[in-house]
Amino acid sequence: MDFAGHVLEVLALAFVIAVILLVVTVLVMFVLDRVQTGDAIRRNYPVIGRFRHLFTELGEFFRQYFFAMDREELPFNRAQRDWVDRASSGISNTVAFGSTRRLNEPGTPIFINSPFPPLDDQFASTDPMVIGAGARTPYLARSFFNISGMSYGALSRPAVRALSRGAKEAGVWLNTGEGGLSPYHLEGGCDIVFQIGTAKYGVRDEEGGLSDDKLRDLAAHENVRMFEIKLAQGAKPGKGGILPGAKVSDEIAQIRGIPAGIDSLSPNRHPEIASFEDLLDMIARVRDVTGKPVGIKTVFGAKDSFCTLFEAIAARGPDSAPDFITLDGGEGGTGASPLPLIDSVGMSIREALPIVTNLRDEHGLKERIRMVASGKLVNPSDVAWALACGADFVTTARGFMFALGCIQAMKCNRNTCPTGVTTHDPRLQKGLVVEDKYIRVARYARGIIQDVETIAHSVGVAEPRLMRRRHMRIVQGSGKSVPMNEILPSYSAIAET
Repeated sequence: MDFAGHVLEVLALAFVIAVILLVVTVLVMFVLDRVQTGDAIRRNYPVIGRFRHLFTELGEFFRQYFFAMDREELPFNRAQRDWVDRASSGISNTVAFGSTRRLNEPGTPIFINSPFPPLDDQFASTDPMVIGAGARTPYLARSFFNISGMSYGALSRPAVRALSRGAKEAGVWLNTGEGGLSPYHLEGGCDIVFQIGTAKYGVRDEEGGLSDDKLRDLAAHENVRMFEIKLAQGAKPGKGGILPGAKVSDEIAQIRGIPAGIDSLSPNRHPEIASFEDLLDMIARVRDVTGKPVGIKTVFGAKDSFCTLFEAIAARGPDSAPDFITLDGGEGGTGASPLPLIDSVGMSIREALPIVTNLRDEHGLKERIRMVASGKLVNPSDVAWALACGADFVTTARGFMFALGCIQAMKCNRNTCPTGVTTHDPRLQKGLVVEDKYIRVARYARGIIQDVETIAHSVGVAEPRLMRRRHMRIVQGSGKSVPMNEILPSYSAIAET
């Protein structure tokens, strides 16, 4: 028998073995499916019923890449993600043929173009804005667009390193999130906002309370510019931070002051803060110990609550006020949250921001309290909207995650992030090359700033913080738009009338 005949015999034998193995596998699966009691579909339809789970898992992938239109996917659609990707890559964000956005959807902001906009070289002064002028060490914030809170632990080591270096390159601040200050936050030399979460990670004493000594040690870092007391975040108001045990490495446990390998669950609020009086006491304590500006992060739930806060400040005097308020929207994101909270609790930043800025201004605190807006504000129009509504600064977390390479795989809480952004698996982290990604982070920040300046010029002002509500129209349920200052005028406009 010639060589070709031997090859055919081997192939035939391999085919027979493969068929036998397939039949045996199917039979084993059939028996297992019949005897198991946990899945009714597999029990009633052995083997075939397994495809339901497979198609369910793959459905998310196919919808994202093949079936969802550019503007219809949630939480972020393809058009939003593509803008971030192009900006991060240094590719032109110009488009052709026309907008794919539905301009008659209720809530859509439409900026009012000026007949005689400033020329491209006519910019107002962009001096840094002072935060905490009364603190021993005020902060001169250079950029109106910055990086929101993301903890080391929720994010991988290379992700934090890239954010730190990118923030320094772009001149923006980086918020640590509630997971404490790691060496990787400091590596790039950027400005740091240290967040004090309800578990006091990084500044906790042996009993879990706030340690003044650790606050002083942190404040000694020149790059730590401000402190933010986290009361709530948009994705889970009333629920503390959640870091699955699989992501609590020895290093992260040491930084946080907790056991390794065990779920890290923060209290749902600061035990020592049960009223606005307690909150003002805590702000005063942290500011006195550190000498640096202190603010709060919270979510709008009811107007009465903010009225009570501002009244408490009025009773004590403006020196007692937080130096800034980070207002997060109910559409904010996180790596792990109970579905009822992420879906149904917390007011959207679109509704909350105009109300809170009005209340601040009504109580004469416009120059005392800087307003920081957060919550799904990842594209230039989102940032421009927030500034026009009265925000002094805008921060985003997920926008910078996209800049790092996030593909919205929705695996943040499983330690299996395929892009290395939110995993501590060394194999997956290799995909996130710090030397490349930090440049993308810086380009994204600069891209936002440049395009927001373009919008500002379009409406007729020299720089973004000069935009006002009168420069926008908001589409109503009828499909027609109405000037925003007619729907909800600013306090200054009300006072003038």
